[in-house]
Amino acid sequence: MTRDSSSAWGPLSRRLLAAFVLVALSSVAVLTGAALWGTGQGLESAEAAARRQAAERVAVAVAAAYSAAGGWDAVDLRAATDLATGAGARLVVRTADGGNVTGRGRGMPMNNMQGTTGRVEASVVVAGGVVGSVQLAFGAPVTPVARNIAWGWIGLAAGVALVVAGLTTWFVGRRIVVPLTRLTRAARRISGGDRAARAEVNAPGELGDLAAAFDHMAADVACADQARRDLTGDVAHELRTPLAALQAGLEELRDGLAPPDAERLTGLHDQAQRLGRIVQDLTELSEAEAAALSLRRREIDLAEVARSAVEAHVAHLRAAGLEVHTRLATDVVVRADPDRLHQAVGNLLANCARYARPGDAVTVRVRRTDDAAILEVQDTGPGIPAEELGHVFERRWRGRAGRTVTGTGIGLAVVRELMSAHGGTVTATSGAEGTLFAISLPW
Repeated sequence: MTRDSSSAWGPLSRRLLAAFVLVALSSVAVLTGAALWGTGQGLESAEAAARRQAAERVAVAVAAAYSAAGGWDAVDLRAATDLATGAGARLVVRTADGGNVTGRGRGMPMNNMQGTTGRVEASVVVAGGVVGSVQLAFGAPVTPVARNIAWGWIGLAAGVALVVAGLTTWFVGRRIVVPLTRLTRAARRISGGDRAARAEVNAPGELGDLAAAFDHMAADVACADQARRDLTGDVAHELRTPLAALQAGLEELRDGLAPPDAERLTGLHDQAQRLGRIVQDLTELSEAEAAALSLRRREIDLAEVARSAVEAHVAHLRAAGLEVHTRLATDVVVRADPDRLHQAVGNLLANCARYARPGDAVTVRVRRTDDAAILEVQDTGPGIPAEELGHVFERRWRGRAGRTVTGTGIGLAVVRELMSAHGGTVTATSGAEGTLFAISLPW
C-alpha cells in the first residue's frame, strides 16, 4: 500500500469514521423507534377495525338465524360460528336478558374462553329491535409478531449502515485526507527551502481551489525569492562600479599618483552622486512597498497634483528636448496622499525624459469615468516592444533600451506599489510609436 493510501486512514479519517458511524447508528435508532411506534399504532388500529367488522358480520348472521327460527329456541348458529372461526375468534351469543343462547353450532360458553386477549361485542338487531348480542373473543394480536419481524430488518439495516459508513469514510478519506496530506508535505518542503515543491492535487470543489491557490502561492514565493536574489546581485553590480572607481581615485590621491585637481575631484563627485541615486531609488522602493501603512489620505483635486508634478519636472523635460502639454479636467476629486501621487507622476515623467527622443511630445491628461479617476502620461517616443510590455513594472527591468540609458529600473516598480497602496492600478500600453501610462484611482 502506498503512503497516500495508508494516510487515508489517519487520525482525521478515524474521526470521520466515528462521526459517520455515530450518525448512521443514531439515524437507525431514531427511524427504528418511529417505525416501531408507527407500525404498532397502525396494526392495532387495523386489527381493531377488522375485529369490529367481523363482530358486525357475525351479528348479522345471528340475526338472520334468529329470524329464520322465529326465536332463540331452535336457532341455527353454525353459519355465525363459521364466520367467527374464520376471523380467529370464539363466539358467545346472549339473549337480551343476558342468558346464553343454546342451539346448533352455538358458541363457547363464557367459562371456556381462556387464552383470549381481546373481546368485541355487537348487538343482534331484528326488525329494528335488539334481541341479543354476540361477543367475539380473539387470540393474541399480530403486533408482537410484526415487531419481531421489524427487529430483524432493523438489525440488517444497522449492519448495512455500518458498511456504508466505512465505505463513505474510505471515499472521503481518499478525496479529502490524501490531498490535505500532500498539501502539508509540500508546505513542509517549501519551508525547508525547496522552492520547487508543489502539491499538484487534483481535487473537486473548494479543496481543488485550495490546492491550486497553494501552488500559485508557491510559484509566487519562488518568483519573489528569485527576484530578491536577482535584486541583490543587480544592486551589488550597480554599487560595485562606482565604489571601485571611488576607491581607485582616492588611492591615487592618497599615494600622490594623481594631482587633486578639479577634473579629478569632479569625477569622484560624479561617482558619489551615482551611489546616492542608487541608494535613493532603493529607499523609494522600500517606502512604496510600505506606503499602505503610511498614507496620509485627504480629499484632493487630481488635476492640481498633476499640474504640480509637471511644473516640478518641466525643466528636466524641456532639457531633454521634449514638448510638454497638459489637458487637465477640473473637479476630479479623489481621496489620496498628494505627496505619494506627486511622486508617482514624477516617476512617470522622469521615465519619459529618459527614454523619449528630442522633439517628442509628452501629454498629461486628467479625466473621470463613472467609477474611477484617470491620470494619463503619454509620449510619442519609440514605444515598448510587445514582448517587454508585461515586464515594465517589475523591479530592475529595463529592457533592451535600458542598455543605452542610465537608471536602476526601479521607478515604475515604485509607481505600481504606490497605486496598489491607494487601491488603484497603473497600466502601460504601447505601439510602434509612443507609450501611454494610465493611473486609475477609485472615487
